[in-house]
Amino acid sequence: MRSIWNGAISFGLVSIPVKLMNATENHSISFRQIHLADGGRIRYRKVCELDEQEVTSAETGKAYEDADGTVIPITDEDIASLPLPTAKTIEIEGFVPPSAVDTLQLDSAYYLAANGVPATKPYALLREALRRSEKVAVARYALRGRERLGMLRVIDDVIALHGLLWPDEIRAPEGVTPDADVKVRDAELDLADALMNTLGEADLDTLHDDYREAVEELVAAKAAGEPVEQEGEEEAGGGKVIDLMAALENSVRAAQETHGGREDGGEVADVHPITSGRASARRGGTQGKAAGAS
Repeated sequence: MRSIWNGAISFGLVSIPVKLMNATENHSISFRQIHLADGGRIRYRKVCELDEQEVTSAETGKAYEDADGTVIPITDEDIASLPLPTAKTIEIEGFVPPSAVDTLQLDSAYYLAANGVPATKPYALLREALRRSEKVAVARYALRGRERLGMLRVIDDVIALHGLLWPDEIRAPEGVTPDADVKVRDAELDLADALMNTLGEADLDTLHDDYREAVEELVAAKAAGEPVEQEGEEEAGGGKVIDLMAALENSVRAAQETHGGREDGGEVADVHPITSGRASARRGGTQGKAAGAS
């Protein structure tokens, strides 16, 4: 794995030299834009708005555009002169339970490797301290010219660094919740519970990108000059009024047929049309009385 950053973790007065490596990779397929008439590549050029002349990378620079449209040039020297104490240091600010970090803040993920033999012991010390405390470290670090917030946690025997968005970068969910005051019945919750139990736990290791595989097969077929079968278009979802109870009951039945029971040995509930009265009685603890009466 190629390192993209060299620095040190600052753990109090302990300095741990580390190398930073990407923990993830992008497998999505990228396409090029072409001219339909002759198949030529479409490329973008940098053109100045004032003289409409194409400029090279050496002739371009950075600028900040103010609210009134004023353009303020900013040079690389200006950026380099700014105080950035975390330029080569992952500065640990403190430790929190993992649940204290909002998953909305999670950004890029990296692996941290001890950089050299002298770093091995303090690296292992921090790793085991994090493991035993069952906490994560909140830290500041700088990457690609800006200071960032991060979280250190242990994965197997490696310290991982997760980039975090700053708290003020998370939008409040205003205007996202349903406008109407929706009442969910106990009977509907019963069926939703039954569907969740039937589907069971997701095995993340078995999931893969079906769309990417389909694109790869499409490209291979076209490259070989083979005919490409067109799939029928599915009906667009959304805006359609459905019978929620019937949809839930059918979903449970379909899941039972697909999964064939729970692999973890748990029981799968039988599906019967449920009335709100039966559900309320069961949730209220009167199910035994009803059974005795029958």
